[in-house]
Amino acid sequence: MPKKSPIFPGPRTARGAVLAVLLSNAEQAGAEPLRARVTLAAIVRALKRKYHWPIETSSFPSNAIDGRATWATVYSLPEEVIAAALDGHGRDWLHSAGGGAPDV
Repeated sequence: MPKKSPIFPGPRTARGAVLAVLLSNAEQAGAEPLRARVTLAAIVRALKRKYHWPIETSSFPSNAIDGRATWATVYSLPEEVIAAALDGHGRDWLHSAGGGAPDV
């Protein structure tokens, strides 16, 4: 099966907001579910499956603020994917999403 090219979601959507953070290569702390029903993990899953972004996931044990044991997950895009996306129409898309395109 041939590799599919990544597709940019609508820039003003939750998926677009998450992709903008990933493309800017910025760090973002965990967030509460959007409108109490969509988690970051669900958005990342949609970006991977429906939009074909090769998002890398790494999880590690952590402690919650109340002392409970939990897992923390970090999502990222490979540098070459970010560079290729920004060389395409990604810079314009990133500006329309409300973020500035990084200088890569």
